[in-house]
Amino acid sequence: MENNELPADVALMWRLREAPRRGPKPSLTLDDIVQAAIAIADEEGDLAAVSMARVAERLGNSTMALYRHVKSKDELLVLMSDAAVQRPQPLPADADWRTGLTLWARNVMAEIRRHPWYAKVPISGPPAGPNNLAWFDSALGALKDTGLPEEGKIGVVMGLVTYVQGQIRMSGDLAAGYGRNPAAFEQFGAVLRRVVDPRVYPSVAKLVDAGVFDDEVNFEVESDADFDFGLALYLDGVAGYISRGG
Repeated sequence: MENNELPADVALMWRLREAPRRGPKPSLTLDDIVQAAIAIADEEGDLAAVSMARVAERLGNSTMALYRHVKSKDELLVLMSDAAVQRPQPLPADADWRTGLTLWARNVMAEIRRHPWYAKVPISGPPAGPNNLAWFDSALGALKDTGLPEEGKIGVVMGLVTYVQGQIRMSGDLAAGYGRNPAAFEQFGAVLRRVVDPRVYPSVAKLVDAGVFDDEVNFEVESDADFDFGLALYLDGVAGYISRGG
């Protein structure tokens, strides 16, 4: 790649890749293809359901017609990962940094919950598409009045992204696991009482004795309590970082 040439995936997301010139005018657009792929993934709840052939069938075209716009399924996934998240609404102008990042994190969670398959999209690089970059910019903007240096701001935002993405992926995996085998979750406390030796696992034993695992939790129901708890802890750490001047 020459110094002034955009990476292929970036050029594609920003619609800067030159359209094919040979043959008749295409009856499809790149947006048609991406939205059809997103619709299939939403309906099936599974990224594996998306294939070039299935997208072509949905659009009433041949698979080869898709390849005029998208070279591979990997390219299609890149496009889906940006198009699926709508651009964020502006944060309240009077919000302080903590309120802004709290709203931002909750909005990210809500946006991705609309597309359960999103958590399975491979993360292959920094946010480079127009929609994901807009979310990144919004989070950075929440820190504009903190006095942090620019490298400090990006450190805070990337830490928050890591937390949110981790929660999204873990909650999705746990919900799927609960759906397959609820007994493994419902009997967890009883199982630990039988196998945990307090001499070997003293800290876990204290949790068991305190009855932490006795209450039944339905992992099929999305709960914000754990997410908000972890988010508050993370932002407490950010508050300390800001108070020290970065």
